[in-house]
Amino acid sequence: MKLFIGNLPYAFSETELTTMFTTYGNVVSAKLVTDHFSGEAKGFGFVEMGSRSEGHKAMENLNGKEYKHRQLVCNEAKENKKRGHRR
Repeated sequence: MKLFIGNLPYAFSETELTTMFTTYGNVVSAKLVTDHFSGEAKGFGFVEMGSRSEGHKAMENLNGKEYKHRQLVCNEAKENKKRGHRR
């Protein structure tokens, strides 16, 4: 199950993201989204959990939770639609 995690601190690492979610089950992958040009984190990312039950457990425990003075958003990621080429 793939999860969207939003409102993360900008000084957050993928290692911290993985650690945050291993409490709730097997983390298949964890990826922070970064700016293409500056390389700086945009404050959100995606985590893929090993099963739907682990994903639901993580959502129940982390959505709305305060972390480093920020209220986290954690819900199921929506299907990625192909976007046209940007100029």
